[in-house]
Amino acid sequence: MLDGFGRKIDYLRISVTDRCNFRCQYCMSENMTFMPKSELLTLEEITLIAERFIGHGVKKIRLTGGEPLVRRDMSDVIQRLGRKVNSGELEELTLTTNGSLLSEYADHLAAHHVRRINVSMDTLDPDKFSEITRGASVEQVLVGIAAAKEAGIKVKINMVALRGFNQESLMPMAEYCATQGHDLTVIETMPLGDVGADRKLEHIPAEEFIAPLSDNYELRSIAHKSAGPARYMSVEPLGLRLGLITPLSNNFCDNCNRLRLTTDGKIFMCLGHNAHVDLRAAVRNEGIEAVDRLLQKALKLKPLRHEFNAQLDGSAEILERHMNVTGG
Repeated sequence: MLDGFGRKIDYLRISVTDRCNFRCQYCMSENMTFMPKSELLTLEEITLIAERFIGHGVKKIRLTGGEPLVRRDMSDVIQRLGRKVNSGELEELTLTTNGSLLSEYADHLAAHHVRRINVSMDTLDPDKFSEITRGASVEQVLVGIAAAKEAGIKVKINMVALRGFNQESLMPMAEYCATQGHDLTVIETMPLGDVGADRKLEHIPAEEFIAPLSDNYELRSIAHKSAGPARYMSVEPLGLRLGLITPLSNNFCDNCNRLRLTTDGKIFMCLGHNAHVDLRAAVRNEGIEAVDRLLQKALKLKPLRHEFNAQLDGSAEILERHMNVTGG
């Protein structure tokens, strides 16, 4: 699949639920109103839509949320899509999770061909972790990560950079990841949804955020590439692979290869735009064949770049939808 700018689209991110057992301050408001379950895609609809995208050239699928593992039929979702990896139709099935339920799911993920996962964890400090998540336990996440490692799943830690909050947590996080054999990715905040905070105040460029690492170790750019937008470097002699996702300070849109399927069945062509096509309505009213027509429309509507910088400085309206609806 090629979009209107000639970019190859082979990566689909599926948000299977907007619900989460955390309330991370940069992701959602404290008192979120979630979608009625009737509006969410069913297990069968997720599978059918995914199969259609695979048929059109999607090679990698990432399951996201919210917290994907809180969905009651998530075991079935993983099993059905895992079969596509086993058959060779799909190259990779991955997951982004807050890690709190990994102790329960790690073996199931491994058994159904999930070989690597991303775990969102912004600090190892128990008090700071409880503050940013509004009450969650970092120990529960660490136990879950250990279970995933034991099951043979490669873990990458995603750390959102927050000015004045967790920069001092970077060194302990980097050393923990290096010791445990996990990759670490630092992610800049993105202005999505009203979370009751000033987005401009909390934003810090990734290069500034990683200054403590630069001061203590040698950082070297490396050619490693994943399905996502991160650029990578090695941190020596620590032996850490560090990724940077920099939507504001170092735009990566020229190489965008992904579409996003939301929990209510909309395809968003860009995380930073409101343009979308509604697959749920089409599938329920016209049948699965309607996906083909709307997919071509989506590719034509995919914008060249996001507008996060304009949204952050106030020259463009911040998007109303929260991160948990679209998936990161």
